[in-house]
Amino acid sequence: MINQYLNKIIKGDCIEVLKKLPDNSVDLIFADPPYNLQLNGELWRPNQTKVDAVNDKWDKFSDFAEYDKFSEEWLKECRRVLKKNGTIWVIGSYHNIFRVGKIMQDVGLWILNDILWIKTNPMPNFKGTRFNNAHETLIWASKDKDSKYTFHYKTMKAFNDDLQMRSDWYIPICNGGERLKDEKGNKVHSTQKPEALLYRIIISTSNPGDIVLDPFMGSGTTGAIAKKLGRNFIGIEKEDKYIEVANKRIAEAKPYKNQILKYPFETKKPKVPFGNLIESGFIKPGEKLVSKNGKFEAEVLANATIQSGDISGSIHSVSAKLLGKTSNNGWTFWYVKRDNNLKSIDELREEYAKKYITLKGN
Repeated sequence: MINQYLNKIIKGDCIEVLKKLPDNSVDLIFADPPYNLQLNGELWRPNQTKVDAVNDKWDKFSDFAEYDKFSEEWLKECRRVLKKNGTIWVIGSYHNIFRVGKIMQDVGLWILNDILWIKTNPMPNFKGTRFNNAHETLIWASKDKDSKYTFHYKTMKAFNDDLQMRSDWYIPICNGGERLKDEKGNKVHSTQKPEALLYRIIISTSNPGDIVLDPFMGSGTTGAIAKKLGRNFIGIEKEDKYIEVANKRIAEAKPYKNQILKYPFETKKPKVPFGNLIESGFIKPGEKLVSKNGKFEAEVLANATIQSGDISGSIHSVSAKLLGKTSNNGWTFWYVKRDNNLKSIDELREEYAKKYITLKGN
C-alpha cells in the first residue's frame, strides 16, 4: 500500500494525508513544521530596507494551545507511520522547539540527541535588542526507547576527519545559487533549508532504499537529497506553488550511482573464531604471529591459543597483557608473514569467511 505514495509529493493537509499512510511504513522522517514565530508588524534594516521575514499564513496560530494541538496531532501520526526501528528529526527555533520537544515525549517518542545547527552566516539582529540568533535546534528521536535505530557512527566519524561527529553542526544558511527565487527575484520559500543539512541527516540515519517522509515538504530539499542518495521519499505539501517548484527541483536531481552509496566502513566483521583459521589451514600450529611494529611475537599452539614468553591465552588476552591493557583486539594487532610481507590475521578471517561462510550460505 505504501508503494502508491513513493517518490511523490501528496497535496493536502499533513495530518489528513498522514492518516492515509499505513502503520509502520517509513524509515526516517524529517519534519520542518511551522515555527509559530508570532511576528507582529514589519521588520526593517537600519538602512530602511525591509527584511524578508517569515510572515506566511501557514506560520500563524491564534495561541499556544492551538499550536500545541496541531503539533500533537501531526506528531502522533508520524510516530504511528514510523517503523519500529525508524527515527524522526524535527527542526525548530526558540519560538517552538521546547514545546515540540515536550510533545514528542508525550506521544511516546524517545529523544536520542538535540543537534544545534549553527549558522555560519546568520541574519543579524537588526534592532540590537537581543543576542544574534545564530542557530536552530533539531531533535532526533526513535519510535521508542527499545528501537534498534540506524546510526552510521563510523561513517560520520570519517566524515568529520576521524573525530566523533558532534552535536553542533556549522552549516551556512541557504543562500546564493541554492536559494530558490521566482521571476521577480523573491524567495520562493521563506524557510528553505540548506541541502547540506539534509544530506548529513539522511546519510547518517538511513540506508539506501529506505523511505524518507517529509510532512512539510516546502521547496523539496528533502526529496531532492533523498533521490540523490538512493532513498525513496514521500512528501506532503498543501501549497500548489511549493509543489510545482519542489517537483521541478526533484526531477532535476541526479541520483548517485549505487556503488558509491554503500557503507563498507559500517560492515560488521564476520563471526569467525581464531580456531577456525587453524583447523582450516589458514594459519598453522607453530607459526609465528608478530605485531605490526615487530616489537612483539607469539607462537600459535595447536589448541588455538598463542604463547609469548611466559604469557599464553587467546589472541586478544595475550596482546592485551603485552600492551599492559585490560583488553585489546587481537584481530587487528597480530600479523603473519606471507611472501616476505606482513598480513593481518583480520584479512585471513575475511578470506576464511568468503570461502566458507559464503559457501554455507549458498
